Parts: sequence; C-alpha cells; structure tokens
Amino acid sequence: MKEIYVDNNATTRVDDAVFAEMRPYFCELYGNPSSMHFFGGQVQKKVDEARKRVAALLGASPDEIIFTACGTESDNAAIRSAIEVFPERKHIITSRVEHPAVLTLCRNLAKRGYRVTELNVDGAGQLDLQELKAAVDEDTAIVSLMYANNETGVVFPIEEIGAIVKEKGALFHTDAVQAVGKIPLNMAASSIDMLSLSGHKLHAPKGIGALYLRKGVPFRPFLVGGHQEKNRRAGTENTASIIALGKACELAGTFMDDENCRVKALRDRLEKELTARIPHARINGGGAERLPNTLSLAFEFVEGEAILLLLSEKGICASSGSACTSGSLEPSHVLRAMGVPFTCAHGSIRFSLSRYNTDAEIDLIIRELPPVIKRLREMSPFGREFLAASN
Repeated sequence: MKEIYVDNNATTRVDDAVFAEMRPYFCELYGNPSSMHFFGGQVQKKVDEARKRVAALLGASPDEIIFTACGTESDNAAIRSAIEVFPERKHIITSRVEHPAVLTLCRNLAKRGYRVTELNVDGAGQLDLQELKAAVDEDTAIVSLMYANNETGVVFPIEEIGAIVKEKGALFHTDAVQAVGKIPLNMAASSIDMLSLSGHKLHAPKGIGALYLRKGVPFRPFLVGGHQEKNRRAGTENTASIIALGKACELAGTFMDDENCRVKALRDRLEKELTARIPHARINGGGAERLPNTLSLAFEFVEGEAILLLLSEKGICASSGSACTSGSLEPSHVLRAMGVPFTCAHGSIRFSLSRYNTDAEIDLIIRELPPVIKRLREMSPFGREFLAASN
C-alpha cells in the first residue's frame, strides 16, 4: 500500500537532491571544518556556502545565521539570551497558542520568578494587537510570538507586532519553523531580532536548525565551550546536515511559487470538497490568513484519533489537532485557546501538504474521509442523535 503523506507540518521527506549533496560528508569528506588543514578547509567552504543559502532564503546576511540542532534549541537560545542580556527585566510575552518549545520554557521561567504574559487569540486564531500594546512595558525583555501556527496554519501579523515591540525597546523573537520555505521572508526589511527555523520542516534531515540573529542585537550563547559559530553556539558542526539545510533552503526558494500556487490550490480544493460533503465540519482558523499548505478541520461527535486510525488503514497519513495520542482526553491547547467547542475540538485533524502531493492523492482523501466520518458518527450515541436529527 502506497502511503499518502499529508503530515508535512510534523516532518517532511528529505529531498533527493538534498540527500545527494550531504552524502559525501559522512564517509568521504569527513574532516572537521574547524581544522587548519586542507581536508577540513574544504568542508568549511561547504558550511560557508550553506550559510549563504540559508541567509538568501531569509533575506539576511550570512553572518546573521547561527546553526543549531533544531528549532527547539533555536527558540530556547533566543529567549534565554534575552533574559541574560536584560537581567533587570523580568517580563516575557508570548501567546497561548505557541509551540511547546516556547510555551513550556516560558512557563518554567515563570516558576523562577519571571512575569509571563500569554496573549489570547480569537476564534480564528488571531491575536488582539491592542492586548499586546497594553502588555509590553519597560520591564519586558523579549516578546516571542510564532510566525505561523503549526496546527491551524494561521499566520500572525509579524511586522505589525514587531513595530509595537520595538517602540518599547524589547527584543522580538519569532518561531518561524512552519513559515520558512512556505511564505516569502525578508529579514533585511523586517523588525525581527531573532528567528528560529528547523530543517526537517523543509525537506532537510532531522537534527539541524538555525537561528537568525540580527546584526547588532546583543546575544548570550546557550551552549558554551568551543569557538564555533563565532562563539555563539559551541560544539563541532553537524556538517552533513548543515550542508543539507543549505541545499533545502535553496530548493525552497525555487519552489516558493509552487507552494503558494499549486500546493495552495490542492489545499483549497480539499477544504472545499470536504466541507461540502461532510455536514458540521469546521475549518479551524478559517477566518484568518493561513499557510498555503495547512488545513485543520474539526468534525462534531467523533474522535480525531479514531479518524486517523481509519484513514491510516487506507494509507492516508494525517495528524490530529488533539492531544489524545498522548493518552490525554483534553483537546490541544491551540484549539482550547481559540474557543473551539469541545465536541469539535476532539474531532480535529490536520492535513499539511508539500510539493510532493498530487491531485490524485487529494481525490482519494476526498473519497475516503466522508464515509469514515459517517461510520464513526453512527458508532457514537451523540453521533447517532446528530444523524437522526439531520435526516
């Protein structure tokens, strides 16, 4: 059975061209880029090239790119640096819908005496910028707000947010793990101080990420020890994956139009057909600007986990908007923050597409999902009542 993979916000396949470019740096060109000899020097040249490629995708300068192990490390490095740079400031601002890499860290810092403001979102998953304006003060060290939500795809108005933050003199960090490679970015014209990205979200391997650090922004390293990354991130470079990330960023720039045209058209068709064929289906974040590849749908009176299991039997690999897979009966924190009704939030699933998805795959999902929802509703007492009332 050939899989239909529509869980690309969780991770992506490594592009063949990316793998081909990184492969020699495991067993053939294995030198340490920090070594003084020519064997390490040729590896350093490829690391420098990768840095330029990442910077080009972001509209940044190469010396503004710090390679890390993942998006989570980049997020942690940015926030921890800010509170060290401004030790007298004890206020952090984030939102209720952030990725756990940010939200968990901020809540841990709250236990250590920091004042943490978690901004609310409305039913479409959007921030109230007036609430942000009221929250930022002279005690704020950093504002960390995601560029685009990993569950719903909702895009925050990052430049408007940045203008508000800069007016108060705080640092501004954005977790752009889901946005990089999907929508155009230009750090040279941006008010963002720090930006996190992760390779495995844009067809590079797992275990590689980067932190954009605007030139002139004060920074304290999260990992110390060696001189690597201009003393901003210690540890021998993961050269093969760094080279892979550079190639993936180059390809992402090439495929940006495809992402925003063909992939978006696939997503829109999937959304239109499923909402037309399945009664009481809700688009999570449907009233806001969203990433072109992401569709989060909620179905009343069914469990998201059950939907995913039945879809998996058909070879369709999606993900849930619910935390049920961890054994919790609570819906995701993102959907709770949006005020999605409990009966819907439990039945939420996410389709996240990539440039590898096809029209035929979308056709199959459109064909297979409606009977799955109908079957599950017929198995549920509440679902049977719903079906009886709608007939």
